[in-house]
Amino acid sequence: MADPRGDPGSDARPEPGAAPCARVEAPTLALIVICHLLWGLGTTALAEIWLPLGMLATTLAITLHSSLQHEALHGHPTRSRALNEALVFLPLGLVFPYGRFRDLHLAHHRDAALTDPYDDPESNYLDPAVWARLPGPLRAILRINNTLAGRMILGPAISVLAVLRADLAALRAGGDAARPIRRAWLLHGAGLVLVGLWIGLAAMPWPAYLAAAYAGFSILKIRTYLEHRAHALARGRTVIVEARGVLSFLFLNNSLHAVHHARPNAPWYRLPALYQAARDDYRRRNEGYVYPSYGAIFRRHFLSAKDPVPHPLWPRS
Repeated sequence: MADPRGDPGSDARPEPGAAPCARVEAPTLALIVICHLLWGLGTTALAEIWLPLGMLATTLAITLHSSLQHEALHGHPTRSRALNEALVFLPLGLVFPYGRFRDLHLAHHRDAALTDPYDDPESNYLDPAVWARLPGPLRAILRINNTLAGRMILGPAISVLAVLRADLAALRAGGDAARPIRRAWLLHGAGLVLVGLWIGLAAMPWPAYLAAAYAGFSILKIRTYLEHRAHALARGRTVIVEARGVLSFLFLNNSLHAVHHARPNAPWYRLPALYQAARDDYRRRNEGYVYPSYGAIFRRHFLSAKDPVPHPLWPRS
């Protein structure tokens, strides 16, 4: 059956963010509790025992929390959107409002627009015409950002600046488009107050917490670094990283990203089985965009860019 998003050769899919079948998904709910407990321990007891240990635990909790926020925006662990969002509301990573993450990510799930410099809000490609007008120092920074090392070191700051710039422009323009942005930032501010009160009383000093938050974002950049590539076929743009390890767990199996895009309402703990049940089919459909492990990605791309910054297939014919 043809894909309703316009890419032949794959099955019909439910809408991104659709509610899961189970009323309450115990694995996800338990992981949310564990994640917040780890964050609490990292900022208090573990930081008192040895600050680097507390920072490590806090970094891992922040990374996992972002993955759990991703689960929530796709309709997990309950059928209630309000409850799901309340469970992951606290901005442990400090920088991104959940509402903006939700809206931009669901827009990203229009697979026909993946990697589009304008219509995919998570694209790292630029229109070649825009690239040609950039000053040399900025182009140099963006080239470095296209290596894995650069993405981990510079990527978090670049992402924050890009979102702030776009949101401030939308807020200045006003109108209906500004309302959800304003609401998301106001809720984010309320959450920051709660996180700030906790850190103000906890053993971990603010500089250490800021470093842990940046490190958590940096780890997430490993996942997003090559999730998508420029390819003529939409189904060939989304990666599969096969190995299962610590990073795959922290990313809640979004390493199997082609499976997630094919089944966006499937919970994280079902993705490996879905992949194994149709492994050859997924590898065929995504035109062999497969890596065996994150170790292989580090070896190939830590200091060597996977892609050019200007979109290599733009403008499309």
